[in-house]
Amino acid sequence: MRQLQHQLSVNGHGRGMTDITREIRQWVSASGIKTGLLNLFVRHTSCSLMIQENADPDVLLDVEAFMSRLVPDGDPIFRHRAEGPDDMPAHIRMAITQVSLNIPVAGGRLVLGTWQGVYLYEHRLHPMNRCIQLHLLGE
Repeated sequence: MRQLQHQLSVNGHGRGMTDITREIRQWVSASGIKTGLLNLFVRHTSCSLMIQENADPDVLLDVEAFMSRLVPDGDPIFRHRAEGPDDMPAHIRMAITQVSLNIPVAGGRLVLGTWQGVYLYEHRLHPMNRCIQLHLLGE
């Protein structure tokens, strides 16, 4: 059994989803591990990770529209506004999504469905540099 780790840096464009599937696939393929489990962990409190459809971009827009309705920026119930009206909503969005994903690896490839992609979901309005820790365990 082998273990490998890698840090993936993602420069986002502000609120929305950035497809990181290709970078992750490349790293897993280069690892030489054929069968195992990949854990992804984003090291921030105002963004998250998501597996979502990668065929129709309207899906990503609809997810964001729903989140904007569910957790609006500048809601007066929030006290924490240290970095602006999108600060506390970003923390809540992270709390109701996920900061960690596990993806099986078989045949040296991610076991994702036909229409699945891996996304960094940025909850802040302005561009951010985010770090995702990849940990691959297998043989």
